Amino acid sequence: MVGVAGERRLAAAEDAARLRDALGVAIPVGLPAAYTEPVDTPLRDLVERYARTHGPFTTAQLAARLGIAHEVARLALADLSGAGKVIEGEFRPGGRESEWCDADVLRQLRRRSLAALRKEVAPVEADALARFLPRWQGVGSQRRGADALAEVVGVLQAAAIPASLLEQDVLGVRLADYRPPELDLLCTSGEVVWLGAGSVGAHDGRVRLVFRDQVAALVAPPSDPAAAGLDEGHHAVLRQHLVERGASFWADLVAAVAAARLPYDEATVLTALWDLVWAGEVTNDALTPLRAKVAGGVRRGASGARSRRPAGAAGRRMARGSATGPPSAAGRWSSTASLFAHPPSPTESVTQRALQLLERYGVLTREMALAEGAEGGFAGVYPVLKVLEERGQLRRGYFVDGLGAAQFAKPGAVDLLRAAGDAVAGAESDPIDRHRMPWEPVPVDPAPDEWVLAATDPAQPYGAALSWPASTGHPARAVGAYVVLIDGHACAYLERGGKRLLTFPAAEDHHGWPRVLSALVTSGRARRLRIETIDGGSAASSRWAESLRSAGFADGYKGLSLGT
Repeated sequence: MVGVAGERRLAAAEDAARLRDALGVAIPVGLPAAYTEPVDTPLRDLVERYARTHGPFTTAQLAARLGIAHEVARLALADLSGAGKVIEGEFRPGGRESEWCDADVLRQLRRRSLAALRKEVAPVEADALARFLPRWQGVGSQRRGADALAEVVGVLQAAAIPASLLEQDVLGVRLADYRPPELDLLCTSGEVVWLGAGSVGAHDGRVRLVFRDQVAALVAPPSDPAAAGLDEGHHAVLRQHLVERGASFWADLVAAVAAARLPYDEATVLTALWDLVWAGEVTNDALTPLRAKVAGGVRRGASGARSRRPAGAAGRRMARGSATGPPSAAGRWSSTASLFAHPPSPTESVTQRALQLLERYGVLTREMALAEGAEGGFAGVYPVLKVLEERGQLRRGYFVDGLGAAQFAKPGAVDLLRAAGDAVAGAESDPIDRHRMPWEPVPVDPAPDEWVLAATDPAQPYGAALSWPASTGHPARAVGAYVVLIDGHACAYLERGGKRLLTFPAAEDHHGWPRVLSALVTSGRARRLRIETIDGGSAASSRWAESLRSAGFADGYKGLSLGT
């Protein structure tokens, strides 16, 4: 028995010298000489043992335990911290001052805490994910204005979205009053850029909206021109001109082609320009030419047929004669090379991409990363996700039943996902309405979860993270197709063109899906729907015909139609 800090305590005999030399404790007589020989660092040994056998503690707690001055305790802890033995920080919830913890103890606490968190969440059914994703991404939100648009772009940035659907079917369903000029302002101010991500047919393609300062981190540089077949002729001339001369208008581009003694008729130059746009090599300050391209067709200008007039003063004057150019060539064009001139390190880039995927989906699975087309797939971001989990910035668990075992989620997303699962299961109330979206200061409008989304919308998980329900057809995430979702269940699929409709088993439980489908026309997203076949049979004689008529569809020459 020895006296420490005014208390009588039991102590190990082998600590006699440490207690005597560090704390001035009077040790009993008769101890073996081996226990009373002086040691090199008596106080450090006692402090290190205390840290090794306790959870997070403060300097005052250590000083009180050993009966030493506060400053003496702080210096001893600082010495151990410099050696990597203890770590300083705020470890416990509600802590108001700096704490200390042994490095091995902290690692053990983290492992046990992570294990406990993983067990907290029972997996929800797949339908819950389909209810959760639109809410997470703000579909049906009442947000409006330029700031809200910037927030939406922040969630969607770097996702490849068909240009024909970008504004009405993607941005329009996430903002209460989407205004194209607000997106134009973000682009013309240089805050946001749009990059091509591959063509889809003659007049459409996928584009990515990205904040300018994050392009190099979130988007892979354009592929090798030779591999893409864009390394010679018009493509090479336009590329070289934009790199050497900088941003240029249509007349400048035509003049450059003419100077290279290549055909400089409008159609040829325009086709080459848009080849570079879809390859991600060229962009524009505004979205006006993109809208014109999607609207379709090349305006025949004064150039007329293909021309091989030699480049000279006369040729340059002719090139300038069509200065305004076609609508899909309006504005100022520039090379995207400067956006990739200073790429971040590979580690920084992968980290930013992983964080962006989490921002977009809240709960990230292997299937989502693959559907997103993320560079390197899920394996490319998995190491970063694992590190973020160890830091406590996200959680790993089996959140959605039927998907891969490695699932990662932002802490707030887990609660929303579970609430969505409760709602799908038919809970008495809708808990998801009592939560707030990450970007919203007010609760989401508790309207029923009834959406008609583009099949390619990032908030529409069927055909990507989730398999399509059974049907008589072959639904796909095709450009121009739509999916009717009610409470997370896919009820119907409208193919591109609107002539063929497929229904899923959930349509039997949600008879209101025709009314939701009609919102495509009533909201102005589509001018007209004319359904000719339903589940492979005639629309007019389908078992769903009467429900569609009740939703506003009328009998027509070839089926059921809505709109003009």
